Amino acid sequence: MTTLAIDIGGTKLAAALVDDALRIRERREMATPASKTAAALTAALQQLVTPLAAQAQRVAIASTGIIREGTLLAINPDNLGGLLHFPLVQTLEAITGLPAMAVNDAQAAAWAEYHALEADTQDMVFITVSTGVGGGMVLRGALQTGTGGLVGHLGHTLADPHGPVCGCGRQGCVEAIASGRGIAAQADGELRGLNAKAIFGHAANGHPQAIEIVTRSAQTLARLIADVKAMTDCQTVVVGGSVGLAEGYLQRVTHYLAQQPSVYHVEVCPARHRHDAGLLGATLLVQGAQ
Repeated sequence: MTTLAIDIGGTKLAAALVDDALRIRERREMATPASKTAAALTAALQQLVTPLAAQAQRVAIASTGIIREGTLLAINPDNLGGLLHFPLVQTLEAITGLPAMAVNDAQAAAWAEYHALEADTQDMVFITVSTGVGGGMVLRGALQTGTGGLVGHLGHTLADPHGPVCGCGRQGCVEAIASGRGIAAQADGELRGLNAKAIFGHAANGHPQAIEIVTRSAQTLARLIADVKAMTDCQTVVVGGSVGLAEGYLQRVTHYLAQQPSVYHVEVCPARHRHDAGLLGATLLVQGAQ
């Protein structure tokens, strides 16, 4: 059976046809609409998936935000403003004429990365550092989603009570400091207005402020991983996302994690599926639901 898998993020939208062996074909991608209104997202999704829908039998959606009973609730409106109650499943079923299910994108990615682990692991946490910071937990071999869909939103745990205000409304969230959006927001002087990718480039060239910003992000993520180890006693933490997989970033994170007391140490590895993890994890979940 062929699945039309869709990944909805704050920066990009992706869709692909995925077979039961998790082989991806006819992958399509486009930027997330800048306006981020319900009408704009619906139009973009229609443009993205219509050429693929006739070849699929079901739809699997991985989306940023909280997914509750098929509805998208944006915990950080800065990432998906105007979409606080977007009927995600209903919209995709109307566009494609196919049955659909939806899950948080980081939870979906966690499930894909869990299945990619070679070791006999029962407890794994996935953290994505990209536009925002998200996560997913697999405990005793089962993906955790929670009754309200909030499980794994690790980016909205406290990093610094005196830190910047996060788009979710709290002060000093991990996401406000470590994410791509948070990295860009800290830039000042000649770096002001640059995105995270450009700041990483300046850091690689020895720019002091850029190095300081990237270092703060890596230190914040290392402390989050220590917290996650304390909360879950997980065996492995997998890190993905455009920031998480940026050259040299994970080495910085593991360096600062090693400075924590040994009880908080845990194996940290890069995501195997990289930018396709959400598509594949959503497909695995819809397969399991059949």
